[in-house]
Amino acid sequence: MIRFEQVSKRFRRQTVLKGIDLVIERGHRVALVGSNGAGKTTLIRCLLGEYVCQGKVRVDDLDPREHRREVLGKIGFVPQLPPPLKMPVGQLIQFASGVCGADPRRMEAVATRLGLDAKAFRHQPFVKLSGGQKQKLLISIALGRDTELLVMDEPAANLDPDARHIFFELLAERQEQVAMLISSHRLDEVAALVNRVIEMDQGLVVLDDRVADLVDLTSRLRCRLVLTRADDAFARAVTPWGLRSADQGITWDGWVAGADRLRFLGLLSRYAALLDSIRLDAARGPELAEVRYA
Repeated sequence: MIRFEQVSKRFRRQTVLKGIDLVIERGHRVALVGSNGAGKTTLIRCLLGEYVCQGKVRVDDLDPREHRREVLGKIGFVPQLPPPLKMPVGQLIQFASGVCGADPRRMEAVATRLGLDAKAFRHQPFVKLSGGQKQKLLISIALGRDTELLVMDEPAANLDPDARHIFFELLAERQEQVAMLISSHRLDEVAALVNRVIEMDQGLVVLDDRVADLVDLTSRLRCRLVLTRADDAFARAVTPWGLRSADQGITWDGWVAGADRLRFLGLLSRYAALLDSIRLDAARGPELAEVRYA
């Protein structure tokens, strides 16, 4: 479906991409990882036809530069940085749905699932929305239409925990029909979402590996944390995840999206000296599989 053949890109004297060869098929959920400046965003922009580059880029045998309208019609794109659009939300949805021939009500329905009432904000300029609201709307525009490829640059960075879980559910509903390319500078942010990891460094692919596809994107983990003592910094860190304490900050309970487990455990690792025990119960169908860390 997606093919890069000896793709290179220079900006003045700096070579940002150095002969990239990649093939991505439907059903592949790819984590494109690497540090800032590794070439991830440049590769995505070549795929979208925004940059002229050396080598070949093909989406279903179409050149994104020569057949830009047809290629973009196949792609749902969520950028890392929301564009500074002054267009009202309602007009933006109508414009986006018109360009790709989609039903704007589908985009509004996805927004509602994510916790954003698009109709209530229809007269609000996009640029005036909060970071989380912008992200929900961009995801709704990308997922509220029929696509063959989802390209997402740090897609869940500004989402609250409940919205992240819904976002993972939306991806799960389409994981067999589309190819997904998810860019991130940290693997733990997206590891549970993908079945393939491509790492870039200084314009080169330094790792291309298939990974175990074992995580149910719709799962949730019941979480209980017990601390040795209450701590204000810890409370500020876990409260946005939806965890709550009923005993002045010693015991914390809540739910974490299964696909967010590595990200959540990464957060907890910062407070290892405070943790007396961690318990995560993962519900899988009618059974309850218990995972304990102590």
